[in-house]
Amino acid sequence: MGIEAGIMVPHPPLIIPEVGKGGEKTISKTAAAYERAASFIAGAAPETLVVISPHAAVYRDYFHVSPGARASGSFANFGAPRAAVSVDYDAEFVSGLETLAEAGGLPAGTLGERLGELDHATLVPLYFLEKTCGAIKAKVVRVAISGLPLTEHYRLGMLIKETAERLRRRTAIIASGDLSHRLKEDGPYGFNPEGPRYDALVIDVMGRGAFGELFDFSEGFCESAGECGHRSFVVMAGAFDGTAVKAEPLSYEGPFGVGYGTCLFRAAGPDESRRFLTEFADRERARLAALKEKEDAYVRLARAAVETYVTSGKKIAVPAGLPAEMLSRRAGTFVSLKKDGRLRGCIGTIAAASPSVAAEIINNAISAASSDPRFAPVEREELPQLVYSVDVLGETEKIGSAAELDVKRYGVIVTRGGRRGLLLPNLEGVDSVEEQISIAKEKAGIGKGEKAELERFEVVRHH
Repeated sequence: MGIEAGIMVPHPPLIIPEVGKGGEKTISKTAAAYERAASFIAGAAPETLVVISPHAAVYRDYFHVSPGARASGSFANFGAPRAAVSVDYDAEFVSGLETLAEAGGLPAGTLGERLGELDHATLVPLYFLEKTCGAIKAKVVRVAISGLPLTEHYRLGMLIKETAERLRRRTAIIASGDLSHRLKEDGPYGFNPEGPRYDALVIDVMGRGAFGELFDFSEGFCESAGECGHRSFVVMAGAFDGTAVKAEPLSYEGPFGVGYGTCLFRAAGPDESRRFLTEFADRERARLAALKEKEDAYVRLARAAVETYVTSGKKIAVPAGLPAEMLSRRAGTFVSLKKDGRLRGCIGTIAAASPSVAAEIINNAISAASSDPRFAPVEREELPQLVYSVDVLGETEKIGSAAELDVKRYGVIVTRGGRRGLLLPNLEGVDSVEEQISIAKEKAGIGKGEKAELERFEVVRHH
């Protein structure tokens, strides 16, 4: 007993006949694949059905698992109130999962319920399953994704698997998620070349059951692609950890500027070669060690400042033996910390506030680790996982319009009255000058429609 089967499915409400009113025929391949996927799950005869939803109660640093004994929902928000589904929740499974999460230090549980009704990402697959079976006999566990790293999503999947095995529960998992929302100019979020690229890559990865490759999708790439379901897919991958999987891709379509992919996964016995989180952790350790070997004096100084402060609470003095330009020059600097490919802290100064670049780096590195309001202070156990970069700012110059900017070459400063915001150049996921200015305005508290003075600057980036 344990995880027997899984499906990757999209959740366009249009695919429901009562909603589509004939429009579902425009995604007929997806509809046909959905019917087959529902039959596949029904054939697995699960006692528990775990649905991973990107549209349940999503939190930045917590996985919400829906509490209670029963839930229902309808497509009333899409004009079809009579298209409805009701299910019983598996409270014993939820309790077991919550207990394992607490023991394993994974922030997951039933706190923070915001949406008692079933969301559409849960309803669409359940609708097809009910249509296939006549009634959903399995009890349901609804799990939301979070803003935590992909590794934590995979760990959640591993705990789902462990819960199923401990309870000797025959379990199936539904990873609900659309693909890119940026496939066409007239799509919901316009076009980005990373959209079709993401879809092609993820369809290939899932079609081969090569779940370890899901970790190779950077956060910036996923954001540029406007994907919806990647974290759902990673949770499902974790639920198949250490298990041979027979994957069967069924369909892919993207007629409305949103990618819809469908795939079946059948458990095929233990396979110790498919411990993808362990494999990824080993690769990461080797990568971080190689990066550390390549750090220059600027980055080594930032690392030393953070590690000393976090472990002892003390600020280091400017050390001897630094390059002359770090001691004689004054300039604004930004120090950025990343963990698991995600920003972990970034603090900087537009203009010099210290006697030297070296002192500026020390001060900003400590602030990035301890005082960035977006993050909790860095803890000792995180230090080996941090990747550092240091930007040394050049002189700023006023410009007359956005046409004088280049998102890869120039950073931007926006000013309106006493409000001022800055964004560095060449950041992953920021692909246009318009995005760059918009983010800088948001940081400054300047409205999108408000005019602002523009300045540009170049940086020397050390990473």
